[in-house]
Parts: sequence; C-alpha cells; structure tokens
Amino acid sequence: MAGRAAWTRALALAGGLMVPAGGALAHAGHDHPPTLATAFSPSPWLLLPLTAWMLLYAVGLRRLWGRAGTGAGVTLAGLAAAVAGVVVLLLSTTWPLDAYGEWSLAAHIAQHMLIIAFVPPLLLAGQPLAVAAHALPTGLARRLHRTLGAASARAAGSLTAASVAHGVVLCAWHLPAATTAALRSDPVHWLMHGSFLASGLWLWAAMWRRIRDPEVGAGAGVVAMVAVMMQMGFLGALLTFSTRPLYPVYAERAPQLGLDVMADQQLAGVLMWVPSCIPYLAGAMWLLSQGFGRLLRRSRGSPPA
Repeated sequence: MAGRAAWTRALALAGGLMVPAGGALAHAGHDHPPTLATAFSPSPWLLLPLTAWMLLYAVGLRRLWGRAGTGAGVTLAGLAAAVAGVVVLLLSTTWPLDAYGEWSLAAHIAQHMLIIAFVPPLLLAGQPLAVAAHALPTGLARRLHRTLGAASARAAGSLTAASVAHGVVLCAWHLPAATTAALRSDPVHWLMHGSFLASGLWLWAAMWRRIRDPEVGAGAGVVAMVAVMMQMGFLGALLTFSTRPLYPVYAERAPQLGLDVMADQQLAGVLMWVPSCIPYLAGAMWLLSQGFGRLLRRSRGSPPA
C-alpha cells in the first residue's frame, strides 16, 4: 500500500509538472518574453508550402514573360504587390509578430489583421493562379485551368457567402476561449492562421473580380466592404473601451513583457478599428470610382434628350 501511494504521488507530481511545461512549449515555444533578436518562430507548416509556391510562381513568371514580354499577364506593380504580400506574411508568421503575439494582445491582433486584411489582396494582385499555370506541363495546366477556373469563378461570384465566412472567422477566433486555445496548441494556432488567410483570399477574390470586370456592378462590393469595416470597428471598439481585461491569458502574460494590460488591449482595439480597415476602404473607393466612371462615360456617350 505504501509503495502504491508513493507511485500515486509520483505520477501526480509528474503530471503537474508536465501540464505547465506543455503549456509553456505550446505554439512558438518561448518560455520567456522574446526580444527582436529571439522573436523567430519558423514553421515547416508555412515555409515548405510557401517556398514551393514561390518557386512555382517564379518559373511560371519567367516562362510567361519570356514568351509574351515583360509585364504581360501580370504587371510589374502586380509582381511588386505579390512580393510584398509574401514579405508581410513572413513578418506576421515567422518574425517578429508571431513570437510577440504570445505575450501581447496588440501584437496578436496585428498579426491577425495582416493575414486576413493585407496579405490576400497583395497576393491576388500578382495573378497567382494564371502565372503558376505557366510553370506546369501544358496538358496539366489546361485541366487545372478548367477545374480551378470554374471553381474560382463560382467562389468569386459568391460575395455574400465570402463576406459571411469572413465575419464568422473573424468573430469566432477572437472569442477569449478560442484565442487561448490557439495559444496553447500549434495545430489550433495554424488552423486559426489558415482560416484567416483562406477567408481573406475568398473575400478578395470576389472583390478583385468586381474591380477588374467592368460589367459587374460596384454596389454589392461596396456594401460588402462597408459591412466588413463595421464589424471590425465594432470588435475594435469593444476592445478599446472595455473597462476590464477580456483575455485572461494576456492579463497574465503582458506584464511579463513590460506592458500595461489595459493599454495593450486598447492598442489591440485601435489596430483592429483603424488601420485594418484601410484595405477594405481602398477597395470600396476603387469600386465607387469605377462605377461613377462608367456612369460618366455612358452619360457622355448617350444622345441628348
């Protein structure tokens, strides 16, 4: 009996030691607040597929421009936007925001907003599917073009569904319980990142279709952008004007980084409220300018009454 009791106490002690150790090692694995020199969190879940995609894109772009000339299919500005999108994605997931996001709510929100609001339009500006198709064998490229082209056209046409998915993802992952779960588990955290990126790409694919296609009306796109901005503004205001910490995990961790808990939460709210709305505002303004331009051209071309 004494031996059994001793084993029980030993197992209980080991279990108690393993739980905090597992929590400390979750996600990026920082036991202490990082510095800029140590805030690296590279992950093969991102770097391997991103590297493969960049190589495919580079080969496709070389072949496309070699055949049709520089700027054909994708402009230099579009290429610059795609490169910027990759850089922003790495800054938000590899260095430094991913590591700081474990300790600061503001850093975590900044990471989320870059992934969902800034990276998708930048990547899509580089015409990724069209360029990558030129790196594939002709037969495979044609089959993929037919399959992915039809799928992307349906997805781009579903602006309402894309907006709803964007809103659900944004709200669901910013519930305190969901954020805490992501901080404690690598798979959950990458699921969060992946859903942010996927929902952002879906919404901006629908937006790019309306921006590029002169036959598609601007009204629905503008309404979708305004709805997204209102949702972000509401969540940002909730964080900014709350009188108590809403995320217990950051109430514990932010002071270890030298941050005031409420100031960190208020900064997170401002980041979601103001700068994160810039891409959506720009998209809405572009659609409006196109819509007014079409109306102006039609009025000039119509015979006088």
